[in-house]
Amino acid sequence: MAGSWLIVVPADHVEDDLVQAASRGLGDRARIMPVSATADRAELAAQLAALAGTADDPLHVLSLLALDDRDAGGHRGVPGSLLSTLALTQALADTAVKARLWAVTQGAVSTDASARGPETHRVSDPIRHPGQAAIWGLVRVFGLDHRERWGGLIDLPATLDERALRRFLSLLSVDGGSQDEYAIRPSGVHVRRMVRAPLDPSAAAEPWQPRGTVLITGGTGALGAHVARALAADGAEHLVLAGRRGPDAPGASELSAELTALGARVTVAACDVTDRAAVAKLLDSFTDEAPLTAVVHTAGVVGEDRPLVETSLDDAMAAVHAKISGACHLDELLADHPLDAFVLFSSGAGVWGNGGQGPYAAANAALDALAEWRRAQGRPATSLAWGAWAGGGMVDEAVAEQLLRRGVPAMDPGLAVRALREAVDHGETTLVVADIRWDRFLPAYTVSGPRPLLDELPDVRQLLAGQEEQADQAGEKGSDLPDKLAALPEPKRKRMLLDLVRTQASAVLGHSSTDAVRPARAFRELGFDSLTGVELRNRLNAATALTLPATVVFDHPTPTALAEYLRDALLPPEPDAGSAAPVLPELQQVASALQAATDDDTRRALTEGLRDLLAHWEGQAPTPVETVDDELAEASDEDMFDLIDRELGIG
Repeated sequence: MAGSWLIVVPADHVEDDLVQAASRGLGDRARIMPVSATADRAELAAQLAALAGTADDPLHVLSLLALDDRDAGGHRGVPGSLLSTLALTQALADTAVKARLWAVTQGAVSTDASARGPETHRVSDPIRHPGQAAIWGLVRVFGLDHRERWGGLIDLPATLDERALRRFLSLLSVDGGSQDEYAIRPSGVHVRRMVRAPLDPSAAAEPWQPRGTVLITGGTGALGAHVARALAADGAEHLVLAGRRGPDAPGASELSAELTALGARVTVAACDVTDRAAVAKLLDSFTDEAPLTAVVHTAGVVGEDRPLVETSLDDAMAAVHAKISGACHLDELLADHPLDAFVLFSSGAGVWGNGGQGPYAAANAALDALAEWRRAQGRPATSLAWGAWAGGGMVDEAVAEQLLRRGVPAMDPGLAVRALREAVDHGETTLVVADIRWDRFLPAYTVSGPRPLLDELPDVRQLLAGQEEQADQAGEKGSDLPDKLAALPEPKRKRMLLDLVRTQASAVLGHSSTDAVRPARAFRELGFDSLTGVELRNRLNAATALTLPATVVFDHPTPTALAEYLRDALLPPEPDAGSAAPVLPELQQVASALQAATDDDTRRALTEGLRDLLAHWEGQAPTPVETVDDELAEASDEDMFDLIDRELGIG
């Protein structure tokens, strides 16, 4: 394995067997970097810079921060390692050190096929540490935003024997390959894929008939309300809608009246599901007359979209706390309570990663893992990774617009709730339910490099085959761009790069043409934010084979300025001003006339005269090219000066 390695570990886990095994395997090329639980991005950036040295060899960062399974700040289910990993990704982005990040977990994923049906607790490879799955969700987004600093994700078995260690070291030697998500098990090395899961009408099902009391967290929100209406219509006896504001939530009284009219008894309860005592008190209030039979956990915060480098630790905690802590409290407090359904509302962000939604992706990846862990314990659990829902709730308006541009339109809530019921009926554990337009989603998702997660989907395979065929026919790659530019005169270079910037910017903003992307208009005025700025950067990286900074769109704030920056990055500087610029042979005498002018006034007059001359010619019927070329070729210097004098009116 070429290069040097930094093994980043929690400070109190330096002597762990895994750390020592990794250190021995990597040999004298590796150094251990202990990290305290309170270290921030600045401290980590300083440590990285100090340990990296000045060597030109590639640097790789192996994160074993997942070893710290302790809850962060007393927040149940939110591992401190998640916040440490966020700080590490930010430090890597902040520092000038060029390094690739490999994140390692142990027992965060299962290699069993997606569990389905009533006997799904009989799994051969159960998840052991569901909280560590949050790291998969987080760093997957880092890989989307910073492809040049991305190595991959590896989940290790419970025991790292010699065979597993050899497989582990072998994966670390694969630098920049297309595969980036692995699980090492005694059976071999597994890679992650998303596959279709069509409903089999002939499969045995145990229809979920709502009865007794059904608890819906986030019950007065848009998602909870959609679920409550469907359950009330299907005969639910007692619906408990829990939320922070309870009866004071906007629309709570109207929703309660609507559900009552459908025949359900309704309780709107003020309960913060992140508060274990409050959840316990609520559960204790249910009577034997209408026992609790099902839980639907929709509570959670989407949060504002922003790149990881702009996400504070407090913002990250806010995004994950309600989803993860609430689900853990419910799981633990109801561990021995018989339930017909335990449904978690997750998101596609936790499955494939969404740029700008790192903490949100982390929370949802943890929810999916909790469902698999719970099912392996013999308890009911279904986690649904949703796309966008129409009518709000799953995402806010801004995120919904971004998802639409990326090919994930909002779903009809009625169809979504129907899918929920079918998933529970058929014993699904984890399932993605989303309307995805692959012809729009795939180009944006793979703009910075291959994403093999989707390769097993038939629609994606067809699109990838078409892209490969087009690339072969065109024979064009990003690295050819400098040669193409070098063959053009300077004005055409600028035009070509400006067209490239405007075309890619239009694609990011969802425009069908470049008309709305004016060359001199600021990107912020065009509608770009931090997230779409990174997406444009990724597209330009792919088109130019450059490695542009994440802030390039705002460092060069207009399409014209960005095109000029790309020109300087792709081509060496132009010759000195004293060197003769190449011109067509037919225009050599015009160039000589201009060079003969020694003062600014004369040059300005000559320039204006030539502009007038061009305007005069363009206003007439086109003269055959041969005639113009012949006249210019036969004209003497004196003839050229006479022509310019006449146009200026001084002859």
